[in-house]
Amino acid sequence: MTTTSKVPEATLVFWITKILATTLGETGGDAVTMSMHAGYLLGSAIFGVLFLAAVAAQISASAFRPSLYWLAMVGATTVGTTLADFADRSLGIGYPGGASLLFALLMASFYAWHRATGSLQLGSVSSGKSEFFYWLTIMCSQTLGTALGDWTADSLGLGYAGGALVFGTLLLALWLLLYRWTTLSRIALFWAAFVLTRPLGAVLGDLLDKPVDHGGLALSRYVASLALLAVMAGMVALVRQRPARSIAHG
Repeated sequence: MTTTSKVPEATLVFWITKILATTLGETGGDAVTMSMHAGYLLGSAIFGVLFLAAVAAQISASAFRPSLYWLAMVGATTVGTTLADFADRSLGIGYPGGASLLFALLMASFYAWHRATGSLQLGSVSSGKSEFFYWLTIMCSQTLGTALGDWTADSLGLGYAGGALVFGTLLLALWLLLYRWTTLSRIALFWAAFVLTRPLGAVLGDLLDKPVDHGGLALSRYVASLALLAVMAGMVALVRQRPARSIAHG
């Protein structure tokens, strides 16, 4: 029997949409926690509920639905933003402590996923169990990515443009040097790139809405979020996305 995956194939369109979603997660998360003064804990609760609702709808769907998938992804990026800010700032453990904690949680989610299903491949994400671990891993990766982006831009002093250059270069190196010219595990390379798109989106989002004297463009968080949402929605509606390659069960 052949089972079709419920997540998209990792094409160029996927990666562009993913970066848009992560950037939107940064501006949208900051719009609620900072511009609306909701704070990191309440913001995490709000976006956590939205994320869980979107994931529940995604899991209950009988087949891959791009709009549902990307709605859940935006939920993951926004709750990742607020959770990372809460861990880094409200808990007082700083960026190194927050990133270390979140990296450990990500590794634990990979281990639990592989232990429960035997595979981390996109093509195997078709059952409720595999989707649960997939989205758990997504949330951990998005939260870690936010912490890495903030750490690079703020504590390491690279700024938002510098951080974007660093993470953009790392993504390009993954593709040019490792994916094309080596035989390293494609699954490992995919998840490494997936994690790196989140700090790239984090610094791009901050570049858009932070004050000019902090290295940003001082755009309204609401305007930036709506613009990113419109572009992303247009891509999802107009560009066909296929599910990841199906797998066969004997």
